[in-house]
Amino acid sequence: MVGILAPTGTPVDKTVHVSLEAIEAIHVGWESGANLGHQPSAEQLAQRDFTPKQITAMLVGLKSKIQTFALQRQINDYPQEPLSAIMPGVALHELWGMMSVAEQALMAVSVFVVVAGLLGMLSSLLTSLQERRREMSILRAMGARPQHVFALLVSEASVLTLVGILLGVSVLYLLLALAAPLIASQYGIQIALAGLTAYEWQLLGCVQLAGIVIGFIPALRAYRQSLSDGMTIRL
Repeated sequence: MVGILAPTGTPVDKTVHVSLEAIEAIHVGWESGANLGHQPSAEQLAQRDFTPKQITAMLVGLKSKIQTFALQRQINDYPQEPLSAIMPGVALHELWGMMSVAEQALMAVSVFVVVAGLLGMLSSLLTSLQERRREMSILRAMGARPQHVFALLVSEASVLTLVGILLGVSVLYLLLALAAPLIASQYGIQIALAGLTAYEWQLLGCVQLAGIVIGFIPALRAYRQSLSDGMTIRL
């Protein structure tokens, strides 16, 4: 063990970096695929030359990004050895493309969760509306117009949706803040608490708009109720 590198917040923090000579020394006695029981001593290993004659892979960094494709083509067309140059960024992009199906499935699950929450809110508003008939009639008797009652119920649905969004985002950031140190120590992945993206703001706006639209249903029912509906005692 020579030293410990400074943490980078990437999976590199979980790796062990050794020299090519050390890799060659590790395989001494395992050339046939199994340990034959003959383990050379440290003095014998120190006298041997473990400089590798060939390597199977290497990571190349370029100072000029413009030459990336030219170097890739030159390596792939190398006549003396069958070589293959792969750009990690392109390979990762293809990998994420393969995982897009799972991402779409999670998005569909999220949509169903939002729909279930909105339907639950609608059910609560309709149930409370039946219990608040007298309250609505009192408001009407005090001079409130039907459109005022309509706006009141739509505002209630809008506020409930907004409170749900704020609570959801707050809990998300709280869980990320609590889990970030654990994930960094266990997996070497640093989670940055960044702000919401424009796409995420659009999704939250759609949820808020859907909550307002859901509020139209109980609001229309209250709008159509007459003044005497809430004053009449139903048995």
